[in-house]
Amino acid sequence: DYVVVKMIPDNRLPPRHLHSVHTGKTFAVIKWESPYDSPDQDMLYAVAVKDLVRKTDKIYKVKTRNSTVEYTIKKLEPGGKYHVIVQLGNMSKESSMKINTVPLSAPDALKIITENDHILLFWKSLALKESNFNESRGYEIHMFDSLMNITAYLGNTTENFFKVSNLKIGHNYSFTVQARCLYSGQMCGEPATLLYDELGTGEDASAAKTGRSTDVAAIVVPVLFLLLVTLGIGFVVLYMRHRRLQNSFTAFANSHYSSRLGSAIFSSGDDLGDEDDEAPMITGFSDDVPMVIA
Repeated sequence: DYVVVKMIPDNRLPPRHLHSVHTGKTFAVIKWESPYDSPDQDMLYAVAVKDLVRKTDKIYKVKTRNSTVEYTIKKLEPGGKYHVIVQLGNMSKESSMKINTVPLSAPDALKIITENDHILLFWKSLALKESNFNESRGYEIHMFDSLMNITAYLGNTTENFFKVSNLKIGHNYSFTVQARCLYSGQMCGEPATLLYDELGTGEDASAAKTGRSTDVAAIVVPVLFLLLVTLGIGFVVLYMRHRRLQNSFTAFANSHYSSRLGSAIFSSGDDLGDEDDEAPMITGFSDDVPMVIA
């Protein structure tokens, strides 16, 4: 014998296994399961989204018969904090979770240019890669002095550069630039950090790491090229001088060659005086020429 038992659904139970599937800058995908398996009718859910920063609430309605429900919450803000509550429309027991959206990216290409009595921070506009960023929001700059162990807020700007003065000799600084924080500093962008070594060198550590190889290559390559060109020219000059000396010596030897003796005759120069510089040099006599003595 057997008995078929059908349980009466309890609509006062909360949704099960509420969790976040994916979180972006302006949206979040959440997922949950119905209070009981295999609903036999459409179920109406209320999704309440509380903005913990702005202190505002929004309620969305989701109607479905699926046992597993996936829903995308849109129009969120980067770097925001939210409290999500899901329950049936009859205000049954609830399931809740907290969501933090992804903050805006850090500015790219943060660099330092050293002037006489100050430095300039430069970076690329964040609007080039962040469609959710408006330049009117601006950036804020912080400085950390590692020697004094102090972090200072330097200010904010809507430009892509910032002037920093009154730096102390012998101190190491770290500068951060990020999208300006909103609502009492609770919604900020990711910071871009740059190290600066103020030891009389006027150079920053980050530039030494990221840009030194480029600067060295820009100097070494032209120097090597000039050295190669100089060596090439030197070899050509030496070769031309060698050929010229060889040709001169060959011509000189041919002009002093005696076919009778089968060799070249050279004077040592010891028997030449100042008075006989213009007299022709007598190199020898031939046997077939008669000698006349006066």
